[in-house]
Amino acid sequence: MAKSTTAYIGLGSNLGDRKANIDSALKMLAGSEHIEVTRTSDLIETAPLGGADQPGYLNAVAEIETTLSPQDLHGIMAETETSLGRVRKEKWSPRTIDLDLLLFGQDVINSPDLTVPHPQMHLRSFVLKGLVPLNGDLVHPVLAEPVTELAARLNGCDFILNPSLPQLISIAGIIGVGKTTLAKKLSDELGCKILLEPYDTNPFMPEVYAGKKELALDSQIYFLTGRLAQLNRNALAPGRIAVSDYIFDKEPIYARRLLDSEQLALYEKLYQPFCTEVASPVLVIYLQDSPEKCLQRIHDRNHPYEQQIEPQFLEALNSDYEELFADWNTCPAIRLSTSQLNYTESNAVENLANQVKCYIAGDGK
Repeated sequence: MAKSTTAYIGLGSNLGDRKANIDSALKMLAGSEHIEVTRTSDLIETAPLGGADQPGYLNAVAEIETTLSPQDLHGIMAETETSLGRVRKEKWSPRTIDLDLLLFGQDVINSPDLTVPHPQMHLRSFVLKGLVPLNGDLVHPVLAEPVTELAARLNGCDFILNPSLPQLISIAGIIGVGKTTLAKKLSDELGCKILLEPYDTNPFMPEVYAGKKELALDSQIYFLTGRLAQLNRNALAPGRIAVSDYIFDKEPIYARRLLDSEQLALYEKLYQPFCTEVASPVLVIYLQDSPEKCLQRIHDRNHPYEQQIEPQFLEALNSDYEELFADWNTCPAIRLSTSQLNYTESNAVENLANQVKCYIAGDGK
């Protein structure tokens, strides 16, 4: 008796009677003696990817049991599309039906005609929202993470890989959480450019932490201009990987905490034009740890200008970061506890780097 494999198929339609198209596709798949459609997700309304000017999609995910090989199953899926009037044009063109083989057991397939897992399923909330109710514990065979975790990284958004943009990976988190350490190790693993905050060259910051609030605006502007020089779209090459130990979006957090009302009003006028000039990250790694542990690291590294930092300040920053990432929709965000990163394990950063590669376009070389 042939071995049965659990597989998952994504279905989408944005032409004609979309629900009827999906229902017909499921019926045709179930009509094969080698395929049993065991469960299907609810229908999900989705905007077209890439900002395309076309009708919205209905999407769903089907769980099946099959004795077919992945190649033969893929062939039946293509025949089903053709039978239902699928016309193959350019990428992301409208279609009566679209069937994607998302997962085939734990198989990893990279052939000219078939890639499994689907190479961008981890970037599609509409796919992961369909998978989670069917099997939330399902582990992606390449990323080695459950689909619930992959869905959480997208915060309900859908993303595409775009090689025409700088492949900027930004590491976020409060002072003392370990951003610079991770940035250095990750850039070494990826063999890419690293962008570090110019803490040691900022002449105003020690004075600010010492209590000279009148210099706080000077300090923030120093950081702002430095970030523009590092993250300017013209300074980062399209398609090339870079790792930064900060995110530009944190700037208002520190400005609101360190500046008085008059300074903040002036700062905000300067900040907005800068936003249009900097490259957005394609992936953020949000490092988290307790303010108490972060304060201990600050004391241990013994930078003189940081020794005045108080627990209440770190707690406030922690709340600000949580608020920022509660509504984060710029790119996928991997939340990672510092305690999960054991740098004494030789493959800890390597495993993270392998995940990062799934969120960037091309090889970044």
